[in-house]
Amino acid sequence: MNRREIPIDPLAALYAPIARPRTTPFIVAQLGQSLDGRIATPTGKSRDINGLCGLDHLHRLRSLADVVVVGVGTVVADDPRLTTRRVPGRSPARAVIDRTGRSPRDAKWLEADGCHRIVFTHNGAGWPDDVDRIGPESEPDIFEPARLIAALAARGHRTILIEGGASTISRFIDAGLVDRLHVCVAPIILGSGRPGLALRPIDGLEGALRPHVDTYLLDDGNILCDCDLRRTGEGGTHVGF
Repeated sequence: MNRREIPIDPLAALYAPIARPRTTPFIVAQLGQSLDGRIATPTGKSRDINGLCGLDHLHRLRSLADVVVVGVGTVVADDPRLTTRRVPGRSPARAVIDRTGRSPRDAKWLEADGCHRIVFTHNGAGWPDDVDRIGPESEPDIFEPARLIAALAARGHRTILIEGGASTISRFIDAGLVDRLHVCVAPIILGSGRPGLALRPIDGLEGALRPHVDTYLLDDGNILCDCDLRRTGEGGTHVGF
């Protein structure tokens, strides 16, 4: 996705709802996957699944968010910086859900760069002094998605990007907390590997989520689905960048 070539109207429709100032939490989740719904190979390789266009989109989301949230599995697998680098804009605060303290203490997300860093954990040992550690001793039931969101909002972070992994995103969707879900589908078939969303089982199709979906064809063949989980209905707009 070349930001110099994207018409303003598609950009506004896609990003304006996220950029709007908020007084209450607004949660966006982002997932990259293959055509067959895989987010990684069986060995966990996933970094280039959506290519540079998908990466540009992810960095735009980071630039608009107050805080980006990932589970510790993403930290261990990918060691992400969780900063904004590929597009203009500020980097968000960074929060990691890490019940037992599995994150390496030299992980990139912990680099002291002036951004607020937060860890949700039982384990208080070894974290840098300037990391905001939130645990159940100070916030009961803090690992419940609604409590976690409330703790972030209390610290001034209202536009919240849930970046991964799939199990973390699934928990927040199951809790009814996600406002927008962005699914970037790469034109590849893995055939095996780790699946994407895993929500609560349903008995019939009447229990399926049916969000309003706008689709965007990126210039490398990726399809970006902007799913409004607060609206239902078939159709939506289809835009090529």
